[in-house]
Amino acid sequence: MMLPASGSEAGAESLRAMLIELYDELDAEIARISPVCRASGRCCRFKEYGHTLFLSQPEADLLVEPGLPVGSVVDADTCPYQIGGLCTARERRPMGCRIYYCDPTYQDRQAEISERFIARIKDLHDRTGTPWRYRPLVEFLREAPSPEPTAGNSGGLVVLGEMP
Repeated sequence: MMLPASGSEAGAESLRAMLIELYDELDAEIARISPVCRASGRCCRFKEYGHTLFLSQPEADLLVEPGLPVGSVVDADTCPYQIGGLCTARERRPMGCRIYYCDPTYQDRQAEISERFIARIKDLHDRTGTPWRYRPLVEFLREAPSPEPTAGNSGGLVVLGEMP
C-alpha cells in the first residue's frame, strides 16, 4: 500500500532507493556507537513515554507498503507494528526508530545523529523534487487507504479516536 505522494513515479523509486541506502549508512553508524537496547519497548509506547514518531512521506510509504499486522490499532499512543513486544517492521522501520535508544549514555549522540540524518533526508527530497512532508506516524496511517486482504498483509486497519 503506497500513500499518495507527489512527484513522478521514477522520482519516487529513486528516492526510495536512496532512502534505503541512507538507512544502511545510519544503521552502520549506530552499530559503531553500540548504544544499549534492553528491549523494553519504550520506543514503541509513545504516550506512556512522552514521545512522538515523526517520519517523512517516503519513510511512511516504505513502512506501510506491505500493510499493517493483523489486529493493528492505529492511535497516537503506541506503534501498530509492535506486536507481542517485538517490531514487525524491523527492516522497513523509519529513521526515528533506528536512532532511538533508551541508553542514557547515548542521548547526546542520538540528538546529533537525528539532526544530521533528517537534513540528509531533506536533501534527498530536494534532489528528487519531492515535496517535504514530515509528520507523526499516526497522521500518515490515518490517511492511508485500507488495503485488500492478501497473503502479504492483514487487510485490516483499526483506527481509534482523534489525535489530541
